[in-house]
Amino acid sequence: MKKSTRHDKPDFVSSQVTDAQRYFLDLNPARTTRLTVVCGGRERCQPDYMVQREDFRYHCVEFVAEGEGTVWLDGKSFELKPGTAFYYGPGIRHRIVCSRERLMLKYYIDFTGTLAEKLIQQGPLGQGRAVSLADAPEVLELFELLQKNGTGERRHADEVCAALTEALLYRLAESALPAVDADVRAQNSFQKLKQHLEMNFLAVRKLEEAAAAVHINEAYACRLFQRFHFCSPYQYLMRLKMNHAANRLLEGNRLVKEVAEELKFPDPYNFSRAFKAVYGLSPEQFVKQSRG
Repeated sequence: MKKSTRHDKPDFVSSQVTDAQRYFLDLNPARTTRLTVVCGGRERCQPDYMVQREDFRYHCVEFVAEGEGTVWLDGKSFELKPGTAFYYGPGIRHRIVCSRERLMLKYYIDFTGTLAEKLIQQGPLGQGRAVSLADAPEVLELFELLQKNGTGERRHADEVCAALTEALLYRLAESALPAVDADVRAQNSFQKLKQHLEMNFLAVRKLEEAAAAVHINEAYACRLFQRFHFCSPYQYLMRLKMNHAANRLLEGNRLVKEVAEELKFPDPYNFSRAFKAVYGLSPEQFVKQSRG
């Protein structure tokens, strides 16, 4: 079977876009493939952007990074905004339009295979849905990794992109918000709290402080993380602190005591115990192993 070159352009690629960066991997995939990436890319829609199809030969997931629009999937409409992902594929009628005032920047990935079919059917996108994502930055990062590995001539681009697509589908399943939550103020409160922790983790000593900064209480903060994330807010805060600590310990001859003080721990013992709870190693073992 002759494989298409990475520079062939299939007939279903839209021309109503600017700043398009696309990659083309296998435009003639085997029928028995497990998961094969056909093509993908990043594109900014023009004001007149409109895609309308009665069917599509591959599975496709699109992710909106900027702007706004609307998608109709088998006649049901969904608003598109930053952090929204949607799916269409074989047998799904779809129509996508872009807001003229807020032009969309979106990513897409077209793929096929038996595993792809299984993950789509078991996941939240199902038979043609749009979902809001609790961890849109992580999904965006996966799409950027697909861009990086799909473009250019990389020896194992096909295999790496297939693995990244599988990871993407699992991440979408974890990050998709239930329909009842998509327009609830709780999501905004969660994002504000998460962002506050990411920007102020060095100064935050107690979860109560972070919760108060975004005008919620500690108990509600815990419920938000339970609803929208895979760990508690305290665990998330400790992960941020310990990630910073790990980097500081590897920057020359920083003492454990100095790093503990920087992170506002009362003493090196409490810091070491927190570090080991996150990484499974004491700070001293971590430095020795990393440098060894």
